[in-house]
Amino acid sequence: MEFLNSIGDTGFVLVLFAAAVGSAFGTMAAGMGALGAWKKCYQQNKTAPFILVTFVGAPLSQTIYGMILMNALIAAPSTVSGIVKLTVGLAGGIAMGLSAWLQGRAGAMASDALAETQKGFGNYMMVLGIIETVALFVMVFLMTGLK
Repeated sequence: MEFLNSIGDTGFVLVLFAAAVGSAFGTMAAGMGALGAWKKCYQQNKTAPFILVTFVGAPLSQTIYGMILMNALIAAPSTVSGIVKLTVGLAGGIAMGLSAWLQGRAGAMASDALAETQKGFGNYMMVLGIIETVALFVMVFLMTGLK
């Protein structure tokens, strides 16, 4: 039983790790999209919109959500079992990481569209915001379950 409770402490490491890995993949995907969009602009002698950096940085926030959930796991009451902490950390981190990665992929598409049309920034940000909401919901719902 002691082992099961002590393994729960790895939950707080896993949540931050998985969220950060997702953020890394998401920023990579969005960054590649922005680089490709800027290249197209330069080839067409158009101004390369710096605002594409917004799409690249969007997936970073999931790492912050992972850190917040990590702190909640560390501060969880002793009545919360190690298995629950491990499960919350692993499942929460994976969900946040996937949100970040897929947000980055959408950000890559948004970069291409904005660079080509010079229109739609607000619409593209709304899509990224909806994808990010998944990570926020996961963080909040799991944190309320720890009390």
